Amino acid sequence: MDKLLLWVSVLASLPEAFAQKDLSRKVFLFPRESSTDHVNLITKLEKPLQNFTLCFAYSDLSCGYSLFSYNTQGKDNELLIFKDRIGEYSLYIGRTRVTARVIEEFPTPVHICTSWESSTGTAEFWINGKPLVKKGLRQGYSVGANPKIVLGQEQDSYGGGFDKTQSFMGQIGDLYMWDSLLSPEEIQFVYQVSYSLNPTILNWQALNYEMKGYVVIKPLVWG
Repeated sequence: MDKLLLWVSVLASLPEAFAQKDLSRKVFLFPRESSTDHVNLITKLEKPLQNFTLCFAYSDLSCGYSLFSYNTQGKDNELLIFKDRIGEYSLYIGRTRVTARVIEEFPTPVHICTSWESSTGTAEFWINGKPLVKKGLRQGYSVGANPKIVLGQEQDSYGGGFDKTQSFMGQIGDLYMWDSLLSPEEIQFVYQVSYSLNPTILNWQALNYEMKGYVVIKPLVWG
């Protein structure tokens, strides 16, 4: 009984930094430029990815930063979404990049979806529900399993190697990831109603995460 009470006490004292939660109508706020503040997204992904679709919404306070960083052991930029400047996004697969451009108004919130198909190498961005030009990237490649996934920083190593100048300042929410390609109709649905459509990798409505440093959960105030 004493041991049971001890474990209950320990669990009750754990900080909110590590949790699984429904974050519907909430965002992660990254208030400052930093080389330490970030969120680890935790998923059990044990098989390499042949396809994926990733969607999320964000509003930003700066340019030139990582939006989504996915590294595996010994491989940085295994899957990276980086905003180079206003209206310019890069997708890295296996350290190879394609870039997409769109007219944007700064600093209005943005909803972004990106997808990649190994068999054809087709990479695609959707910004605020509108598809951009499709491009070819790493045909036949497999994105590695057992990743470290980080919001707020760009990894130069497995779960670390952060650079303050590439840190994200702003808000990120409604993040979902699938190990398949969503149809154009499904992407439109996700954009319009921010609904999950049974995500298989990351689910904002049942998210495992670990907050590090100065990161705050706040109510969603856009859309």
